[in-house]
Order: sequence, then C-alpha cells, then structure tokens
Amino acid sequence: GMYIGSTYKRGLHHLVWEIVDNSIDEVMNGYGDTITITLHKDKSISVADNGRGVPVGKHESGKSTVEVIYTVLHAGGKFEEWNYKVSGGLHGVGASVVNALSSAMIVNSRRDGKEYTISFKDGGKVASPLKEVGKTNKTGTTVRFLPDKDVFSTTDFSYSTICERMQESAFLLKGLTVEVIDEINNRQEKYHYENGIKSFVEYIDEDKTPINNVVHFKGSKYGIEVEIALQYTDSYSTENIISF
Repeated sequence: GMYIGSTYKRGLHHLVWEIVDNSIDEVMNGYGDTITITLHKDKSISVADNGRGVPVGKHESGKSTVEVIYTVLHAGGKFEEWNYKVSGGLHGVGASVVNALSSAMIVNSRRDGKEYTISFKDGGKVASPLKEVGKTNKTGTTVRFLPDKDVFSTTDFSYSTICERMQESAFLLKGLTVEVIDEINNRQEKYHYENGIKSFVEYIDEDKTPINNVVHFKGSKYGIEVEIALQYTDSYSTENIISF
C-alpha cells in the first residue's frame, strides 16, 4: 500500500505503469520511439522499448548495475544514465518495487551490440545472474514479470485499462508508437499520433461540431515546460479541462 496504493486491480496495474514510465522517460529524453506491452498466456506481462537498454556494467557494490536497479530501493537515480524521472512514477524505486511484488521477473537489455539477460524469483531474489546471450544490432530493454498471487487479490490484467492509458501516452508524446498485444484473447491495438495533444483534442471532440481549428501552443518559464491545446465546439456542456 505504501508504494503502489493497493493490492487490488489499481495496484496491479500500477506495476505496469512503473515499468512503462521508465520506457517513457527514455522516449522523453530522446532515446527510442516505440513501446510494446504484451499480455502473455501465463498471466505475466512484458514491457519492451527501443531505448538505450538498461546499464549492465559493474556497480561499486560488486553486483551488476541492472541487478542493483531492479533490487535496491532508490537505486534508480544514482546512475548517470538513469538519473532522470520526468514522466511520473516512484522516482527511482519503481523497478525494484515491481520486482519485490512479483513471483518472477526477467530483464533483457540490448546495448553496445550485445544482449544481456538476468532473472529474479520470489520477490527479487536473483534466479539467474546477468549473462550475455548473444549479439544484436538493436537497443532497448524488455521487462517481463509475473505479479505475486499471494500479494494481489487478482493477477488478471485488464486489456482495456492498459489500452486506455497507453493511448493517452501516445497522445501526450508526439511521435511515440505504443502497441498493446493480448495473447490470451488474440487481439492488439496500436497508437501513434504525429500531432500529439492536438490529435487528443480532436479525438475528444470527434462527436461534437467544432467552431474553430485546434489552437496549440507551448513554451517554458522558470524551467517549467507547458503545452496546451484547446478547441471550442457548439456543445452546451460546460468546459472540459484535462491536465497531465
């Protein structure tokens, strides 16, 4: 409850958002443009991106950096390449919290022409230490985890809940492509909006009659970045303000 708010559906999905937030951070910082979320038949879920790949070098503790990031609270912000958290989340503790609340987790990192993997079990114990598994010309991170059924009242992820959240992410991050794949029910969705929040406003107003084109502007002051899109319609309903 302290870290994810509940052990019900909301907390279960919060695990997904924490891993997704790390991928979104990579996109926001200019690395990668694609995130794929897959609901697997064994009730595990995976989040894959094409960012730089989680760091794999040796940490001062003697463990691999990736092991520290996924097992030690507050470790995430201590690495030069991992020192930003701008999309939200638990500010550096998210990955280790998800691991702690999972009965199994596998992390694959693709970087510097090689692919590495490390696996965990029983809430963060190392099942198989970091090892190189081959060469690759791709970069990015894939995290697959199975929530602990002894912690959560349900471990069934909602495809529609994940799609809704990922569609919003695609609207908010212009140029991002998000794919959600449900292997259990054999369905998938893909989201990509080149015009970002302008497309979001058009989507919200698609069943109304607009009386002007979407007004869009952005800027920054005192280090705070702001982006706004708005549109008037002939609807009699009160104004609708959505913020992120």
